[in-house]
Amino acid sequence: MKGQTRFGTKGKLAPQYIGPYDIIEKINPMAYQVALPLDMELMHNVFHASMLWDYLRDPLHVIKSTHVLLSDDYMYEERRNQIVNQRIKKLRNKDIPLLKVDWQNHGAIYVTWEREDDMKKKYPELFPLDPTFFSEEDV
Repeated sequence: MKGQTRFGTKGKLAPQYIGPYDIIEKINPMAYQVALPLDMELMHNVFHASMLWDYLRDPLHVIKSTHVLLSDDYMYEERRNQIVNQRIKKLRNKDIPLLKVDWQNHGAIYVTWEREDDMKKKYPELFPLDPTFFSEEDV
């Protein structure tokens, strides 16, 4: 398996098993057709029985689906919910101001550190006209 990619990841830490997915059809005693998500639509959806594991039902294990509004070209816009925190990353020769942003289109809490100048370009309405909005004392 050297050099093979498995589920979009290359290397020995790639996931070997993914799921659970519903079985659509039993083709023969050893082959099953599985309902795969849209991001895996290029993968063949018929698997040998040895590649499938039984799913042990757990009443506490409930998978919630999230609905995302897509445009005509199947893209969606990430919208920031709020700026949670800020800091300045110090490198050898320069300082990079960073903002911790909470994003809206995710079911769970999803926060990332973004560069302040990138956020000012994408979302100018977040920043007031006052240049001292983010001062050194707040960091």
